[in-house]
Amino acid sequence: MAAPEEPELSQAQTEKLLQFQDLTGLESMDQCRRTLEQHNWNIEAAVQDRLNEQEGVPSVFNPPPSRPLQVNTADHRVYSYIVSRPQPRGLLGWSYYLIMLPFRFTYYTLLDIFRFALRFIRPDPRGRVTDPVGDVVSFIQGFEEKYGRSHPVFYQGTYSQALNDAKRELRYLLVYLHGDDHQDTDEFCRSTLCTEEVITFLNTQMLFWACSTSKPEGYRVSQALRENTYPFLAMIMLKDRRMTVVGRLEGLIQPEDFINQLTFIMDANQTYLMSERLEREERNQTQVLRQQQDEAYLVSLRADQEKERKKREELEQRRQEEEKVRQSALAEERRRRNLEEEKERKSECLPLEPPADDPESVKIVFKLPNDTRVERRFLFGQSLTVIHDFLFSLKETPEKFQIVTNFPRRVLPCLPTEEQPNPPSLKEAGLSRSEVLFVQDLTDD
Repeated sequence: MAAPEEPELSQAQTEKLLQFQDLTGLESMDQCRRTLEQHNWNIEAAVQDRLNEQEGVPSVFNPPPSRPLQVNTADHRVYSYIVSRPQPRGLLGWSYYLIMLPFRFTYYTLLDIFRFALRFIRPDPRGRVTDPVGDVVSFIQGFEEKYGRSHPVFYQGTYSQALNDAKRELRYLLVYLHGDDHQDTDEFCRSTLCTEEVITFLNTQMLFWACSTSKPEGYRVSQALRENTYPFLAMIMLKDRRMTVVGRLEGLIQPEDFINQLTFIMDANQTYLMSERLEREERNQTQVLRQQQDEAYLVSLRADQEKERKKREELEQRRQEEEKVRQSALAEERRRRNLEEEKERKSECLPLEPPADDPESVKIVFKLPNDTRVERRFLFGQSLTVIHDFLFSLKETPEKFQIVTNFPRRVLPCLPTEEQPNPPSLKEAGLSRSEVLFVQDLTDD
């Protein structure tokens, strides 16, 4: 049975996946995705947990082991510049060096043994990063208290955030790891890092992130970059779509040499940065073009949808009008049929016409609205309703009408009303043995 397909990633999740791969150096996209999914796509928490695992702290999710890298440090073309401490000079210098050598060797050996043993008793507190931003801010405050506020602009954020900003802005990132106990740290900070020319150069050319290795965040970065001595600086940039270490400076370096080495590293990698900028600009233009095409498509789609909607509305309106006409025709047909049935029923209920020699008979000539004449005999004692029913039963008679005498002109009350529920007889209405009555059409009224 085939394995179920994984759900497709959104654009934001895809960007986080590529960003996480750049920051951690993992080659397996599946492993990157599993790690991010375990951290609910929180890239900061995922990177921190990943680095904690690299330092020997087990992950809460126990992911499979992988290469302890945050940025690409395996590039053999990394420029490395190490400043060694000056050799002793003269007889006095060499004598002091040889006298102090066994004491120094013994001190550092015992210190390493003590630290190694201490790991079994109490784990290194730097192994668990709980507040990376707090570590960086604490280092900056301590640096200013000791060396003053005249220094390069420190990036006030985590190492991962600095990498993200450098990648997004396509800028160089210079990472400085501060060794508090190293003998050259104090001189480097005062004589090199806080000089005016170095401050101006760093502030205008790159992002500058720094932290002490005594802090969990600084210690974590040192485990990723693997410095040999202090002061230690690493130049990082986006190269071949990955954040890569392109230069390492180690040891006590003078201001002029420091600027020259950084300039050399930047010049040597400028083509890569330009290539990334051109590629990103091309991607942006492609994205803008695609967005414009999508917007044009949406405009066209909305126009087509609007046309289709209007067409549907017109069809619906036409259908409703046709249905209305059809219903009206049906109603008219029903009304006509009911009228015919009513006429036929009235005709069947009419009394027989009396003979001409009947002394109670009345001969009436009716003039219809269509100028035709109809003649019939009735009895004086019959109600005027009989006259009305007779006329109503005729096909030529309109649906609604009234009967009018000519002289004097009056309307005969042939139908019952509230005031006169029983219409009068022909005799009571004052009709003579021979009458001419007019039928007046009331249908339009």
